[in-house]
Amino acid sequence: MTYPIQLTVSFDFTSGPSFDPPFLIGISQLGLGVMGAGGTSSQVVDLTSQTLSISIRRGRDLTQDKFNPGTATVRVIDPNGDWNPQNSSSPYFGLLQPLRKMVIAGTYNAVTYPLFAGYTLGYNYTYPTNEEFGYVDIQCTDAFTLFNKSAVTTVTGATAGQTTGTRITKILDQIGFPGGQRVLDTGDITVQADPGTLRTVLQALQDVEFTEYGAVYMDARGDVVFRERTDLVDSLAVTPTVFNQTTGIPYRDLKFAFDDKLIFNVANFTRVGGTTQTHTDQASIDTYFPHAISKQDLLHETDAATLDLAKAYVANRSVTDIRIDAMTLDLTTPNYQAGIEAALGLDFLSPVEISNDQPGGSTITKTLQIFGVQHQITPRSWLTTFTTSEPILAGFIIGNSTYGIIGQSRL
Repeated sequence: MTYPIQLTVSFDFTSGPSFDPPFLIGISQLGLGVMGAGGTSSQVVDLTSQTLSISIRRGRDLTQDKFNPGTATVRVIDPNGDWNPQNSSSPYFGLLQPLRKMVIAGTYNAVTYPLFAGYTLGYNYTYPTNEEFGYVDIQCTDAFTLFNKSAVTTVTGATAGQTTGTRITKILDQIGFPGGQRVLDTGDITVQADPGTLRTVLQALQDVEFTEYGAVYMDARGDVVFRERTDLVDSLAVTPTVFNQTTGIPYRDLKFAFDDKLIFNVANFTRVGGTTQTHTDQASIDTYFPHAISKQDLLHETDAATLDLAKAYVANRSVTDIRIDAMTLDLTTPNYQAGIEAALGLDFLSPVEISNDQPGGSTITKTLQIFGVQHQITPRSWLTTFTTSEPILAGFIIGNSTYGIIGQSRL
């Protein structure tokens, strides 16, 4: 592939289950350690020259209020049948197993940007008719999928009065996730003792996330990131990257929407051991009809804290407006340095200002945040699509020390 961006695709055949972070050939500044048990027996290969296409998808389900596992598909050309697990002459014979490690990165202007780090799910081999050789699609996922396959009951050391950041630490300790692959805020609230119920590790993490009204996700480096509530609000203070067709970064395929799918004006939230706390916005109900959300198994220490969350949630979701759901950047555009740096460098919660001139002379300008990143890469094209939305939490309640949302309305 020929771009102003230098791609690197690295694969580790090391056997044995491990959450050790993936290793990238020649990219020490990513800070990713050597893979494999003990970090000494990795069998890393560079697949860059064999790669035909790459598809990466990472992002948040805006209606479910949680980040999904990131996925990637790497199509590798296979003229010698090396990726056939039954080919005893293959240098990979006996090594092709699910859940090996993969890293994808791009280097531009001497800066290396991580694009994906995760684990293989499977190898889909195709031998097209009348072709001299076949190819294999390596299907990958990030650690969220592994968290969803891991069950947990009692979390060791998860006692009452811990901050949400400490609780996430305890959950990750339970499965041996590396400490060096965690970027965790302290958390703005404290939680009760772990309930000790059977659930997946991912569900346990997301219960803490919702209780905090924060964000838990895997970043492109393969790190688990926890953003506390005040950190989400503070992220809006960062100067946004400007996209437009005149003075800012140009884009294509802008997707608008105006609907009710993100409206919630009734919240029924219940903490473990507590009673259901309900908050409604009657003005929103009068305009849009009821849109209710129910959430159980929250970890607040008091019902009052659960009610505060219900108020904050409804205050941020009770109205709707025209949205810009997605925009695409074409990285093969001439003289596109700012666009390339944005496509490689922006990630979840990065603020963006998007303007679009409408027919009839009007202009729509929205300040949003990125909640999804997709890369579609072929030998002749590189399209990066950002999914955008209003902030998770944006506002203050006067007199409420927890959330600070003026009255019941958003600022």
